[in-house]
Amino acid sequence: MYATVADLRAEGVTEAQASDERLLALIDEAGHTIDQITGWFFEPRSMTFILDGRGTPSIEPPAPPIRLDRLAIGGSELSLDAEDLVVVGAPIQPGFDGPRLTLRHGRRFPRGRGNVEAEGLWGYTEDDGSPNGRTPLEIRRACM
Repeated sequence: MYATVADLRAEGVTEAQASDERLLALIDEAGHTIDQITGWFFEPRSMTFILDGRGTPSIEPPAPPIRLDRLAIGGSELSLDAEDLVVVGAPIQPGFDGPRLTLRHGRRFPRGRGNVEAEGLWGYTEDDGSPNGRTPLEIRRACM
């Protein structure tokens, strides 16, 4: 969730105005709406994506990788070492233009349907000094 009941209480929403259960439901609904409208999600989520190789060195997953735990082509594991793979993801840094996984040393993701599997922690988060980052403050505020 992008905000908490405590956040709303700190903004002055009283128990008389809305119960904790009601606030949780509203926060959940607002979060789903934000996800649907933006096409992104703004908190770390463990997921596995099945992607199509295009015969190019780079592949663009549907969400920024925060931590990549596994990358495989046709079931064969690939090295996640920074010497072999460039990962552009979250926490988002200045100049971010989209999530990307790029193989180095002239290697390519072979053309194929559903032949690339990427497993890890994903989400559009901003840098707060922690490994996973945080929900952008603007998203948190919009959810409240």
